[in-house]
Amino acid sequence: MDMHYFDILIFGLIAVFLALRLRSVLGQRNGEEKPPTDPYSPRPSEPDESKVVRFPGQSQPSDVREAEFEEAAAKPPTKPAIDFEAFGAAGLGLEAIHKADPNFEPKSFLEGAKGAFEMIVTAYAKGDGKTLKTLLAPHVFKDFSTAIETRAKEGQTLVSELVGVISSNVDNARLDGTQAHVTVRFVSEQVNALKDKAGAVIDGDPTKVERVVDIWTFTRDTRSRDPNWFLAETQSPE
Repeated sequence: MDMHYFDILIFGLIAVFLALRLRSVLGQRNGEEKPPTDPYSPRPSEPDESKVVRFPGQSQPSDVREAEFEEAAAKPPTKPAIDFEAFGAAGLGLEAIHKADPNFEPKSFLEGAKGAFEMIVTAYAKGDGKTLKTLLAPHVFKDFSTAIETRAKEGQTLVSELVGVISSNVDNARLDGTQAHVTVRFVSEQVNALKDKAGAVIDGDPTKVERVVDIWTFTRDTRSRDPNWFLAETQSPE
C-alpha cells in the first residue's frame, strides 16, 4: 500500500476515535436539557421586579422611586385653605386681597406686621430715619421725620423701650382697586419718657411699664413686584 494513502487512513481513524470520545464526554440530548442561559434575563438571585408584590412600607426599586420623586417635584405644593371667617368682619377684605394676590396669607402678614411694629417703634425713638424710610409710606415718613427733627432742635431725648407685643389682630381690611389696606391693632408693653436737654423728665415715666394700644394701617399695591408693606396711617383708640 502506498504510504501516502496509509497516512490518510491513520488520520481518519484518529478523527473517528476523537469524535466518539467527545460524544461520550458531552453526552447526548434527550429533550430535557435546560436552554442556554440568557445573560439579560432575570436570575434567581435577581427577581424580576415587575412581578414582585410589595407590602406597605417596603422600598421600591430605585428607578421607580426616582420617577415618583420627579413627579412630586413637578407638582406645586398644596397650600392649606385659609379660614377667613376666623378674622371676623375683616375676613371678607382679607379674602379679597388674597384673590388679588394669591401669595398673601393673613397669618404670615401679621407676623411681618409685628416685626415692622417693633422696628418702627425702636427706630423712631433712636431717630433712625434710614430704617424708617424703608418701612413708612412717604407722607408718614415726612411726619415722623418732622417730629424727630423738632425733638433734636429742642434738645429733647426720647427714652423708649418696647418690653413686648402682647397681641396683634386685624381690625379691618379692604381692597381699593389694586391697593390693599390692612389695619392692625397692636397691644404692647412699653416704657416711654421724654427728657429735656438737662435730662429732666418732661413727659412719661422711665421706671413705669405701660400698656399701649396702637392702631396702624399698612398698605401695598398688589400689582407690584415689591412684596413689602408700608405703614400708611397711625391712630389711637377712641
